Amino acid sequence: MKVNRTEFALDRSRQVAPQILEILRSRILSMDLTPTTVLSRTSLQSEFNVSQTPVRDALIRLEEEGLVEVYPQYATVVAKIDIDHATQAHFLRLSIELEAVRRLTLESPAETAQALERVLRQKQAVASPDQFDQFDSLDKEFHRILFERSSILGLWVTVRRQSVHLDRLRRLNLPMPGKLETVLTDHQSIIDAIASGEQEKAIAAMRKHLSGTLSIIEIICEQYPDFVRR
Repeated sequence: MKVNRTEFALDRSRQVAPQILEILRSRILSMDLTPTTVLSRTSLQSEFNVSQTPVRDALIRLEEEGLVEVYPQYATVVAKIDIDHATQAHFLRLSIELEAVRRLTLESPAETAQALERVLRQKQAVASPDQFDQFDSLDKEFHRILFERSSILGLWVTVRRQSVHLDRLRRLNLPMPGKLETVLTDHQSIIDAIASGEQEKAIAAMRKHLSGTLSIIEIICEQYPDFVRR
């Protein structure tokens, strides 16, 4: 599977442990670091030119988030994708985002549709296999706008934190034939439904969109059996 690594430079004027955490989290979520990859603390210290403490602190946080597994005196490895956790995250997102689009079709359909349309145009410009990072980032921005315009932006952090396994499943899904086009079509359907103020249509469009990856979970598991835990 082809992945794109985004290079990061540490800002030495700030604490480095949170920066290392963000870099490693990004690499895991983008599947740059695939499940079961061994993370050498010595190698990470060398890469970031830091002592063992910030690397240790970053790995502890990643373990708390369920993204790495630490075997004392042995190794730290990238955790497999937890299918049960991903399914629960999907339930959480459905519960929140279906209500969000329902509310937005009633309260600010035109303004919301315009804000989403701007992001969709940017996504269309980067819908290619060599720009998965940009496409994925804009996809998250599309959904973040729904939280913001529904005045529930505080829940966005919670959803992102709970979606790490679902995000990795989706990243495996993105390179599959037709997936990028399906995402763009789904987003256009959501925008059109919100703009028209058709509540049930908007809910149906969002439900279809959010269920895309899990609807082919068996295919993903068959294609990447060593990456998942069931």
